Amino acid sequence: MDRRRALELYRAPFPLYALQIDPSAGLLIAAGGGGAAKTGIKNGVHFLQLQQINGRLSASLLHSHDTESRATMNLALTGNILAAGQDAHCQLLRFQAYQQKGNKAEKTGSKEQGPRQRKGTAAEEKKSRAETQREGVELRVENLKAVQTDFSPDPLQKVVRFNHDNTLLATGGTDGYIRVWKVPSLEKVLDFKAHEGEIEDLTFGPDGKLVTVGWDFKASVWQKDQLVTQLHWQENGPTLSGMPYRYQACRYGQVPDQPRGLRLFTVQIPHKRLRQPPPCYLTAWDGSTFLPLRTRPCGHEVISCLSVSESGTFLGLGTVTGSVAIYIAFSLQRLYYVREAHGIVVTDVAFLPEKGRGPELLGSHETALFSVAVDSRCQLHLLPSRRSVPVWLLLLLCVGLIFVTILLLQSAFPGFL
Repeated sequence: MDRRRALELYRAPFPLYALQIDPSAGLLIAAGGGGAAKTGIKNGVHFLQLQQINGRLSASLLHSHDTESRATMNLALTGNILAAGQDAHCQLLRFQAYQQKGNKAEKTGSKEQGPRQRKGTAAEEKKSRAETQREGVELRVENLKAVQTDFSPDPLQKVVRFNHDNTLLATGGTDGYIRVWKVPSLEKVLDFKAHEGEIEDLTFGPDGKLVTVGWDFKASVWQKDQLVTQLHWQENGPTLSGMPYRYQACRYGQVPDQPRGLRLFTVQIPHKRLRQPPPCYLTAWDGSTFLPLRTRPCGHEVISCLSVSESGTFLGLGTVTGSVAIYIAFSLQRLYYVREAHGIVVTDVAFLPEKGRGPELLGSHETALFSVAVDSRCQLHLLPSRRSVPVWLLLLLCVGLIFVTILLLQSAFPGFL
């Protein structure tokens, strides 16, 4: 039985759905809310400052950005630009930290931009300022542009991703269309039907190829709006009495120690939930040929989200029952698992980046995974450094073993040598 326990870093006043980490400033960005319903539950994006205090990683609220009646359901980050999925729209946000002078912060002159820009009153300007809990630092957030990205009868943007050079972002939602937009103008570049039904996830490769997965049991690879190929897991993977599986998540990842190596990782879950649920599966694909390399079962809990570490070494999984796990990407073996860490659906997981302030914040651990859930909590999952034996020590042990073996043979069989 696994006795690990996750560390609770932060508890928001609303359900949390999305998570991003800014490695340069050491910021953890968590977003969510109660939506438009008049329940008294707020909607917002919270910026948390990550710090090492007495050898432990901690998070403190630096800024709370009010999103009014719109809950943020998904996030993507590039530099200091956030793309936030709010209902049927994608909202671009820019954030910037400032050093305070005396009791007042430096004036930035930045105001709301875009087609809805208007002159604000003094009260509105005051409201737009950061709510600071870290002395000497103020974080300001401004709305850039917003655009509608989904047009189904019950519209909802379900996923947003930046491309490799951060010049484009792609959105997918319940209408099955992929729409690609320029950054930061949000001028539409592509608009095409990718799936019948909802789009569940998408990911950009460094070569510009886009992989999408949907409720129609398909995982498709696109070059712009042209279909390149489809993944064929059901035909190559395990079969369970014809049990239909669908793709839940997809992510590209680097191959450690191979600068040009590329892997695609997908999660397959049963389409129907049974009293005795069949296992979910984790699959690694060749990032060039899109042929399956290996597939492994990853438990009977339904997977809700997937993340790949920056170096491509680790995979993070969250489940609908609140469990969190870390896998080694090469072999798809599980290294870490906390059952029902949240007790309710895990909505997003993200690894601490390995650049910027990442190594400083990580300390002596090998990796750190953050998870958020509908229970309003952000939790930290630390993987201790795995002990390894130096090569020189292995060689010394081999020489010693050979020497002892010779002595034993000589004593048992005099004149053997």
